[in-house]
Amino acid sequence: MIFHVEEKISPRRLDVYLNEKISDRSRSHVQKLISDGLITVNGANVKASFKLTGGEKIFIHEVDAAEVDYLPENLPLNVIYEDGDLIVVNKARGMTVHPAETVKSGTLVNALLYHCKDLSGINGVKRPGIVHRLDKDTSGVMVVAKNDAAHISLAAQIKDKIATRTYLAIVHGVLTDNAGIITGAIGRDKFDRKKMAITPDGKPAVTEFKVLERFENFTYVECKLQTGRTHQIRVHMTAIGHPLLGDVKYTSRKNPFDISGQALHSHTLSLIHPSTNEHMNFTAPLPDDMKKILEVLGYSLVPSS
Repeated sequence: MIFHVEEKISPRRLDVYLNEKISDRSRSHVQKLISDGLITVNGANVKASFKLTGGEKIFIHEVDAAEVDYLPENLPLNVIYEDGDLIVVNKARGMTVHPAETVKSGTLVNALLYHCKDLSGINGVKRPGIVHRLDKDTSGVMVVAKNDAAHISLAAQIKDKIATRTYLAIVHGVLTDNAGIITGAIGRDKFDRKKMAITPDGKPAVTEFKVLERFENFTYVECKLQTGRTHQIRVHMTAIGHPLLGDVKYTSRKNPFDISGQALHSHTLSLIHPSTNEHMNFTAPLPDDMKKILEVLGYSLVPSS
């Protein structure tokens, strides 16, 4: 994969520049690729601190796909939209997005490799096409890039807040404010590395919320991300005393309903098409498990006439 650096930019470190362009990879990961000699500038190996001034050609050497055993799998895939540049899917709750050391099959990536063959290579063979992620037990709309140009465009839109995402959630307790903004930098929990937490050295994170309906012990809310940190909505809602229903990682509160995982759904995604510049809106309908919970709570999903 090749990046052509814009002409006459302000001097910028190589690792910083690539971290901005590939928004869902950490700077430390980029630095490792550089130190391993997998990233070159104008054909030469350089350090992460190498200063780009404009006009350089950056080449990221991809791992040979034959070295990795992540195989296409004929798994159910709910496709909302697809063209030559991107594919938008409604991910099912319980499906992991991409393979990892402990999960090498049954993922969204395995399904995508079977369905459409061509995916962008920016994230290598483990995460082909993945521009942004959803937690395993979060359902809903996701966009996947089919080529590198589309990937760069979509990642930049998410980073620059051009692409917008809204989520629907059911949380414990009754929120008193009709709407609000939650802020708090998010990083690894120092006591449990498998969890995230609001920490002084975390990355800035902002979540907007709006109450859709209040019940006796729960609240139905809409959340809009201004940033996209790992577990952001789950951490922020827990921080204000209203953890997500079913979220066993962040609360020990009793879940009286039949739902496997947190009651969180990626509902809408708006973006600019990377080739046509058309403004596009996608919606994934609320899954049955959350519908049933709302019905039990007394909420009507169909407006009265």
